[in-house]
Amino acid sequence: MDFNFNTDHATTIQLIFFATIIVGLWHSELFFNPESLKSKWNHTRLNLWFIATAVMIQLPLTIILIKVMGWTARNDWGIMYHIPFTATFIGKLIIGFLMLDFFEYVYHRMMHKTKYLWHFHLVHHSDMQLDVSTTVREHPAETFIRVCTMIFVMYITGVTLPVLIIRQFIQSLFNISSHTSFSLPRNLERVLALVFVTPGVHKVHHHYKLPYTDCNYGDVLSIWDRLFGTYAALHNSEIVYGLDVTNHLQMGQFNELLAYPFELKKTAALVDQENKEIGATTLQVKLKLQE
Repeated sequence: MDFNFNTDHATTIQLIFFATIIVGLWHSELFFNPESLKSKWNHTRLNLWFIATAVMIQLPLTIILIKVMGWTARNDWGIMYHIPFTATFIGKLIIGFLMLDFFEYVYHRMMHKTKYLWHFHLVHHSDMQLDVSTTVREHPAETFIRVCTMIFVMYITGVTLPVLIIRQFIQSLFNISSHTSFSLPRNLERVLALVFVTPGVHKVHHHYKLPYTDCNYGDVLSIWDRLFGTYAALHNSEIVYGLDVTNHLQMGQFNELLAYPFELKKTAALVDQENKEIGATTLQVKLKLQE
């Protein structure tokens, strides 16, 4: 195997792999589900716009990512170099995979629990029809945050590029399959969900109401949710996609989806200002009464 070829062309290979799976599953959903081509295409067309924004942001940052990883490898820098069992490639792969998947869990939970980050992430959750195209529905601001976070994680962990490439292929497969409209057989779902993020596990995460929206943050492995008490189950027939905190009528076009998080920030700022003014007025009234 030509290591340099795989390193130099990793992004291209992953994009081809990603696109092939999405196109294959998209046509499978169309074939097996009772939905017209027009309806499915209208839904998909909106989500596909996010591919263009993701590519424009992600490709330049990937160059920085590779340079950072090159520096950590040359200087033996990162958590990886202080953990036993990483002398072999298999050891590096297992430890590196676990570390990256854990940090993905932390990142995803942070996007939900930090107010202003949530304003961007909710664009992904606002999709009221979960299918394979939902995978690419990511606000460009979140794309920037996600890749910058990945650069930081690569810096502190010291995970090598070959490990990241393998992990990215596995992650892509799980991310795409977890957003598909298909469901696994119940018994198989129950067994796999003990360790992995299955379509059924992730569908619960896309339920429109709390506490289910704030659960099942896992990326590939569901073990982090079970360890940290954020795992939840819900029967597929009870799941309703979308969010109960957004105005879906204002999110029907691509430009509206781009603007929506900023409109929420403006609204939040106005509410904060009103609360401060109300608080100041209340304080003045109390002082006058005391006089």
